[in-house]
Amino acid sequence: MSNETLMTTEAEQTPTEGQAASNPDTQAATGAAEGVQQQATEGQPAQAQAEGQQQEGQEQPKPEAPESYEFKPIDGVSVAPEVIERFSAVAKDLKLSQEAAQKVFEEMAPAIQAHQVAQVQAVTAEWAKQSTADPEFGGEKLQENLAVAKKALDTFGTPELRNLLNESGLGNHPDVIRFMYRAGRAISEDKFVVAGASQAKAKDPAEILFGGK
Repeated sequence: MSNETLMTTEAEQTPTEGQAASNPDTQAATGAAEGVQQQATEGQPAQAQAEGQQQEGQEQPKPEAPESYEFKPIDGVSVAPEVIERFSAVAKDLKLSQEAAQKVFEEMAPAIQAHQVAQVQAVTAEWAKQSTADPEFGGEKLQENLAVAKKALDTFGTPELRNLLNESGLGNHPDVIRFMYRAGRAISEDKFVVAGASQAKAKDPAEILFGGK
């Protein structure tokens, strides 16, 4: 009797590798699996690249604006304190960092100084124009009367006062010249009469000019 059974016949044996490759259903399943694996493998670099771009696209935290700005001085440039204060307020509103505000300040400071100088020159030029036409000391006798005013400055003034008048432009102001002119005329007189005095009395020019008794 044969020991073979229906369970051990060749028809029921497990297919070999060659047989599986020749089977259309098995081949399709294998190809699909390989395609999924390939797509997953190929998609990894693209995913990594996308993640890298996303990280690069994220905004870096910006430096915060300080509580108060401290601007480094610039050689040869002088800016009025009130201008610096206003500039600091604007920088604060724009939330500029100290570094960014300093850079803008260095770019703007020379232009600001030039504007300030131009303004001062315009004002002093207007003062000079008014003084030249002043009805009391100006006109045809301007130079003669200026000599009288300079006499008072030379007599009572100091080098510091002279520098102040020159640097500030106040030496052109009509009221300053008027004061000096009147003082110069006063010290050119031999006698001074005090209003309300019972008699004429010689007075020291300094007493009249500066309120001495």
